[in-house]
Amino acid sequence: MIQLDNVTLTFPDGDDRITAVDRVSLTARSGSVVGITGPSGSGKSSLLAVAATLIRPDSGRVLIGDGADAIDAAALSPAEATSLRRERIGIVFQQSNLLPSLTAREQLFAMAELGGGRATRSARRTAIRARADELLDAVGLAAHADKRPHQLSGGQRQRVAIARGLVHDPEVLLVDEPTSALDQERGAEIMALISRLAHERGTATLLVTHDLVHAGALDELVTVVDGRIEARESISERALAA
Repeated sequence: MIQLDNVTLTFPDGDDRITAVDRVSLTARSGSVVGITGPSGSGKSSLLAVAATLIRPDSGRVLIGDGADAIDAAALSPAEATSLRRERIGIVFQQSNLLPSLTAREQLFAMAELGGGRATRSARRTAIRARADELLDAVGLAAHADKRPHQLSGGQRQRVAIARGLVHDPEVLLVDEPTSALDQERGAEIMALISRLAHERGTATLLVTHDLVHAGALDELVTVVDGRIEARESISERALAA
């Protein structure tokens, strides 16, 4: 799982400092999807960046894993954080950021190669190819594995980005506004896909979204305002109340 424990993050602003994340505690457990919403400038992206180990918080802990095996990512050196991110954290950005010259399958190859490993190069390439094909099939793109980004629709490109984020079989998946560039139908498909994969693969998922039309794909919704959590809502309880 991933647990943010009393995390605070500030940025310099002239002679003062702005508090982007204010004593936030938040947990996403294995196989659950926790949505983070709130107005622009509320600290959602900063919170995700801290969870991704891209920014070290001023205080608090970012725990990856559970129990005695949990690692406090906030206490790691930059090199250690990079290693942790490559091995245990998957990230899906708002824009798919696919490399234009690579096919869908090659996008996953490129990300998988960053992880390295002790296996021989030949064995690793065989395993990577099998993993890439498995994931492209899981996101419904098996027939498009050899297409380049310009040959794919916006929704298909986002599916490739999701598969790429999962190529290392991470414990944690962090997703930033996956439906922002999609219409309602494609957005619903992407949200349902993320939810299904998280539940099937036991991936703890934090997902920033402004689009609550698709909140039914979440397990929990957290509202952030001015860097603080203002509300928490169980989506299953909402469904029962409706």
